Amino acid sequence: MSILRAGDEKYHYRDGSHRWVPPDPDEDQAVWEEQVRQHKHGHLRNERPKVRLRRLV
Repeated sequence: MSILRAGDEKYHYRDGSHRWVPPDPDEDQAVWEEQVRQHKHGHLRNERPKVRLRRLV
């Protein structure tokens, strides 16, 4: 089971790995990478998740 906060979906692929390429090709790559780094830092700080998603295998 994966635990994601609301809005985290855009930073993850379906397998739970982080998306280092922006979903919008017009988005600045450097800006996107910084957002992903900050998102990952939230994982490391063990922020309390707000949404629980269950992945079916």
